[in-house]
Amino acid sequence: MITDKAITICLLEVLKEYSDEENIMTMKDILTKMNILYGLKPDRRTVYSAMSLLNDLGYDISLYDENKEGYYLRSRDIESSEILLLCDAVYSFPFISARQSEQLIKKLQSQVSVHKRKRYRHLKLVNRERKTDNKQVFLNIEELDEAISLKKKVSFTYLKYDLGKNLIPRRERKYIVNPYQMVYMNEHYYLVCNYCGYNDTSFYKIDRMRDIEILREDIDRPLESNKEIENAIYAFAGEPEEVIMHCSKYVIDDVIDKFGASVSLTNKDDETFVARVKVSPKGMKYWAMQYMQYVEVIQPQWLRDEIVEIVKNNRYL
Repeated sequence: MITDKAITICLLEVLKEYSDEENIMTMKDILTKMNILYGLKPDRRTVYSAMSLLNDLGYDISLYDENKEGYYLRSRDIESSEILLLCDAVYSFPFISARQSEQLIKKLQSQVSVHKRKRYRHLKLVNRERKTDNKQVFLNIEELDEAISLKKKVSFTYLKYDLGKNLIPRRERKYIVNPYQMVYMNEHYYLVCNYCGYNDTSFYKIDRMRDIEILREDIDRPLESNKEIENAIYAFAGEPEEVIMHCSKYVIDDVIDKFGASVSLTNKDDETFVARVKVSPKGMKYWAMQYMQYVEVIQPQWLRDEIVEIVKNNRYL
């Protein structure tokens, strides 16, 4: 049974759930909600005292003396616009299952009043088919975070899709790696790691992992530099190398969106510019082929030769 000692906490919950700048509560509204929800019947003076305590504790409550209408919780830990952005992001992340996405959305929306939640009813899972079927994603993140903090190796089963669109193990034996970081790129969440005894950096999709186990063994070595990760494209790591491209000005936005401030741009002619960027060439090959109509790799020569060879042997010829 809730006692009068809980009045301050119950008052805060009422204001969180039912008040905002567009839905100001009168004292009568507050007393009614506290009675209906918690079976409490405090007098007005007790509620005034509880509001004063909440304001002293840092909760920004607008009072009747200020707005001449009533009471509402003015600021929250997460603002409405931030929640809307986060909800959109959760719906778009393919590495979170449809059911887990819905659960996470409810948690986010609980941070605003019941009135503002109505504005988010238009948010829907646009393409459920893109969502992973792996229900272990959040558990995977917790396990990997602990392993990275402890600097311990991990083992896991890595999954792939079969023709029936079912996730099945890629191989019978488990992968054993040194885990370093978790990064989001290209709409997927990856574990940055490497195989024991090797120096090459690998990326594994966290939503394709299952049955992660933290091993007793310490990692072989620490990650020497983040540069390789920062310069990875399409989750292909490798020693960064300067790549020079001739690009149509039609794709200048795409180039800047992909490579950010690190890309150097100079004018070539009325229709073309030169882009220079230091990245992983393996990933650059696939990016350049995606924009083949507008992008020509000039250097390094070996990368240009590989792209030319792929074009010569493509299935459309």
